[in-house]
Amino acid sequence: MTTLDEALAALPVIAIIRAAGSRHLNSALETLADTGVRAMEITMTTPGAAEAIRWATGGGLQGVAVGAGTVLDAASARQAVDAGAGYLITPAVLPEVIGEARRLGVPVLPGAFTPTEIVQAWSQGAALVKVFPAGAAGGPGYVKDVRAPLPQIPLVPTGGIRIEDVPGYLQAGVRAVGMGSPLLGDACADGDTAALAARAKRLVEIVGRRGSDG
Repeated sequence: MTTLDEALAALPVIAIIRAAGSRHLNSALETLADTGVRAMEITMTTPGAAEAIRWATGGGLQGVAVGAGTVLDAASARQAVDAGAGYLITPAVLPEVIGEARRLGVPVLPGAFTPTEIVQAWSQGAALVKVFPAGAAGGPGYVKDVRAPLPQIPLVPTGGIRIEDVPGYLQAGVRAVGMGSPLLGDACADGDTAALAARAKRLVEIVGRRGSDG
């Protein structure tokens, strides 16, 4: 199974899949994988999330690190890991989930907004800290300022990040970025995987171009 570290080394982006229904869920996941996205977060608020995680990690996808998002309690953490989730993501600093993730032996990425919350998440055992909502916090400038006194904490800004914003965040020194609707669009609702593929390819090209530019 591909680890989160391996996936982010290939492409420092976590695609966030949040949908109102499960009809087009697997096809969206396949499209992301086919276009080079290697880390995916299926939110537990999505109908059929556990089943999608089980399908993806049971052979439906290859070379992809699949995790569960919007994990709010220990029971959901266990359900996600039982389904095959390789990591857990929360919207806030939730000691119950962080502790359960550590007990289960999977990385956890708690959501945090302020420097105090970021340090709390890290001190409790976070593998990475999700800065959420990053767009509302002030974008790349905010995370760059936070990293100045806290360079040892790997950050994953999430929320309100557009494809064209990604290079700025990476230049600010973050470990990766989380991307939801600006990447997924309506693919999980209407099954428009062609448009999703076009956005994902653009993302991969932008990140790759940044790498080739040094």
